[in-house]
Amino acid sequence: MSTYAKAETLVGVVAAPLDWTRSALLVVGFSLLTAAAAQVVVPLPFTPVPLTGQTFAVLLTGALLGPRLGALAMLAYLLEGAAGLPFFRGGAAGVGQFSGATAGYLLAFPAAAYVTGYLAERGWDRRFLTAALAMALGSLVILACGWAWLALLLKGGAAAFRLGVAPFLPGDLLKVALAAAALPSGWALLRRLK
Repeated sequence: MSTYAKAETLVGVVAAPLDWTRSALLVVGFSLLTAAAAQVVVPLPFTPVPLTGQTFAVLLTGALLGPRLGALAMLAYLLEGAAGLPFFRGGAAGVGQFSGATAGYLLAFPAAAYVTGYLAERGWDRRFLTAALAMALGSLVILACGWAWLALLLKGGAAAFRLGVAPFLPGDLLKVALAAAALPSGWALLRRLK
């Protein structure tokens, strides 16, 4: 059996060796985690974009799986939802989700997982501050793409920022802090178990 993924992320070390079967299971498993997180929806009456748990799952997926598997898990998630599985926010499904208000966020998920995973593979997930920075950069990718898409739909960047970025900054800071605390803790636990 050949291995091809580096064991430099937390899951990579725990699940090593990452052969094709384990990698495929991780990709599907984390796509399902993202689908479950998408069901946690808090509608905000002043914006067409709801608050969901998806972004937390996306960032954690990248950090835990690394750039390649993390991006693949997000591509799998998008394909599953586009194929009609009720995996998008609140059970939504279908390709129509890629033309609505949340399309920019959705399409940013693979890139955000890649960025976060790339930094995690380089050890950024082992200390709180660098883990927080890696998560913040991944979150920035999602917010920037979501903002750009909304700016096209609303024909204005200021309104798009007010409706698609500003309301989510406090929640994103909380998600970044939670993930940044969890990752170094996972590495510390792994070191104690060895």
